[in-house]
Amino acid sequence: GGFSGVGLSLWKNCQSGSIFGSASTFFIRSAIPSFDCSLQMDSLDTLITQIQGLSGTSDDLGHLHGLLKQSEEVLGRQASRLHLALQHLDPAKHSLGFLHILEAHAAGNMMREQGESFLVTATNFISVCAADQIRLAPDKFNALCRRLKEQAIQLHTPIRVILPLNVAIHKFQPSSEYLTPLHAEFFLVCLLAKCYNAGLNILEEDIFEIDQKKTGLVPRDFLLYCYYGGMLYTGLKQFSKALELFQHAITAPATVLNAITVEAYKKYILVSLIHSGQVPPFPKYTPSVSQRNLKSCTQDYIDLANAFNSRNILELKQCVASHEDAFRTDSNLGLVKQVISSLYKRNIQRLTQTFLTLSLHDIARTVQLDSPKQAELHILQMIQDGEIFATINQKDGMVSFQEDPEQYKTQAMAQRLDSAIHHIMSLEKKLTSMDEQVSCDHAYLSKIGRDRSRYELEDFDLVPSRMYPNL
Repeated sequence: GGFSGVGLSLWKNCQSGSIFGSASTFFIRSAIPSFDCSLQMDSLDTLITQIQGLSGTSDDLGHLHGLLKQSEEVLGRQASRLHLALQHLDPAKHSLGFLHILEAHAAGNMMREQGESFLVTATNFISVCAADQIRLAPDKFNALCRRLKEQAIQLHTPIRVILPLNVAIHKFQPSSEYLTPLHAEFFLVCLLAKCYNAGLNILEEDIFEIDQKKTGLVPRDFLLYCYYGGMLYTGLKQFSKALELFQHAITAPATVLNAITVEAYKKYILVSLIHSGQVPPFPKYTPSVSQRNLKSCTQDYIDLANAFNSRNILELKQCVASHEDAFRTDSNLGLVKQVISSLYKRNIQRLTQTFLTLSLHDIARTVQLDSPKQAELHILQMIQDGEIFATINQKDGMVSFQEDPEQYKTQAMAQRLDSAIHHIMSLEKKLTSMDEQVSCDHAYLSKIGRDRSRYELEDFDLVPSRMYPNL
């Protein structure tokens, strides 16, 4: 017959004569029923006992992980007792078993009271669980955190799970450079709670590693990370960073067009108009399926961009009115209104290139504002945002445009430049390291070998000379 990990360990101790070496160890292990791995568990009590006894060493945890996988049918049959079973486990010591049982308990439909109880239990578990144990079951941990997010949204309290999901990401990541499915879930609750700043600490971490085995990540998770992350940056008015993430979603490798990419491109168009006044062409590495089909799927937004390029406010407003239903359905009407405001600002900025002084009345007439007061409000906002440099004479209503006063020689500016330089240097080192790893990767070298006849060998540095200087 087969031995369980506990039974096998006890048998080995008997053979070696070391069974009395540790009375406490013998007592704990002898209290655990011997279990045949090839058989299906038929008792929730047996499973609890196994979890309590096999949550110590890494070998025991590996064995327990296998047992828990086999016990899913038992957990399904015993769904009504799972909340009681959790009371016999310590979430900090028995994290792997607690995770499996809690995830199975949360799989069904919940009443409001049950949902409240689950939020409390799951939040406490995430705060105290052992990182090394939950990483053994990435699919279960992802499912638990996703259920936590869904339950908070159902209860109309997404703000309650912002901190727990933040903690969950850091515990689940092998390092801060890893992307996980939890990133997108975390960004979504930050958006729903309108707590954009709460997502910044995760959003600004540089991501270099994607490992499906360690994190359970799938392509959809990456696309949602880019989409929701871009929306967070948009809410924070950090448009250049938002555009970068939206572009990652648009240019991600694909053989068919998907809804996330289409929605990302809609926002990419709007944010581009707000930030730079034009929509850049697709990068060369954009998948051909995206280049062929994205514009036809976003015709309302292409029309808006064309109207924006006319620099005529009336034409732009007419375009918005004709497509208003589509923009509202996409929940993009707020961004569209910012596009209109952006055109006013760009028309005012063009005046600074021609005139040194101009009256508020003339500015309002030239850029098609309703009154000099509106012109004044726009100019004051632009001065506050650092988009133009000007002064307004309230007595005669004249605006004097000025040059940028920044001389780039203050201590604060020197610190900003120094920080940016060090960040670029660290990225360069990381990029070099990744390039060397790829250049020595067996799959990469095999691919290059198969394609060698298509290229000149001198075009490739197959093995970086820095790594093997004697070759």
